[in-house]
Amino acid sequence: MNWFKNLNLPNKLTLIRVLAIPVFLVFLYISRGIFKFLPFIIFVGAAVTDAIDGYIARRDNLVTDFGKFMDPLADKLLTISAFIAFVEIGYISSWVVVLIISREFLISGFRTLAASKGVTIAANSWGKIKTIFQMILIIVILLNHTDYFGFTEALITPLIAITVLLTVTSGATYIYENLNVINN
Repeated sequence: MNWFKNLNLPNKLTLIRVLAIPVFLVFLYISRGIFKFLPFIIFVGAAVTDAIDGYIARRDNLVTDFGKFMDPLADKLLTISAFIAFVEIGYISSWVVVLIISREFLISGFRTLAASKGVTIAANSWGKIKTIFQMILIIVILLNHTDYFGFTEALITPLIAITVLLTVTSGATYIYENLNVINN
């Protein structure tokens, strides 16, 4: 545990987000009644730590290589875990999740290729919008899961469609804008 004590606050928050994933999944699968709000609370809490750790890291100049690696990985693990669980529970089709995961692998591979050539590629605005809609979709599904909100297919289906469209658009735009990395 000494290594944990040596981490700065933003990196600790990132690790806490990763550690929250199995807790989130356990409560998603077993919670009943009023406790069905726990997965929602855990997910939103974990998502909020993403904004907080990034803010603190930039404000206090605590940006580290560990944080640059783990922060986006923690975000992807959190959202992908939720989407995979939603397939198992029956809230979302598997092809949607395969598409989302495929896009993440493709962009991660593309960034790795760019990094091997000494090029750093920042996320584009499409990717940020995609992430916002993924979070909105997850939160709406989690609220629906509580049985206290009657979100119907009339709300969830369009959110899934928008998320799929943004996933494809953000991935295609990202690659198109950075084709020079492959061509070099």
